[in-house]
Amino acid sequence: MTTFADSLKKEIARVARKELRDELGAMRKTALTQRAEIAALKKQLKALQSQVIKLGRSQLESGRVATAAASAPGMAPARGKPGRKVVFSAERLKAQRARLGLTQEQMAKLLGVSSLSIWKWESGGATPRASRVPKILQLLALGKREALARVEPEAPPPT
Repeated sequence: MTTFADSLKKEIARVARKELRDELGAMRKTALTQRAEIAALKKQLKALQSQVIKLGRSQLESGRVATAAASAPGMAPARGKPGRKVVFSAERLKAQRARLGLTQEQMAKLLGVSSLSIWKWESGGATPRASRVPKILQLLALGKREALARVEPEAPPPT
């Protein structure tokens, strides 16, 4: 009796595999076409994202970012591309302040901030607000004599 039961089980399994083979083939075919569609959609998404980035760059170049500000010392352009958004650089700010011969306190007076803010900006502990960046750029574009001339009138007269 066990041979009959084993034979019956094997026959049922064979028929089930045969039935499932057709259904699995159709399912695999559907999965393959869906993967191809997903890959095409990913390519399309990537192309659209690059178009959005290009449009954003063209808007920035068309007037919102001044080219003089992008080339000012103390600020590095993002990723080295001209006409891009200006990125604050602590090392360049410190180097320019030293080149101008100004102390942190003098630099703070010229910018209208505290000397602690200058220290934090130079040490990388903080970054200036976006509203301060244009004034920093203007100050760092000055020559040494002009920067010192702006500091001297603020000093009290000797008594």
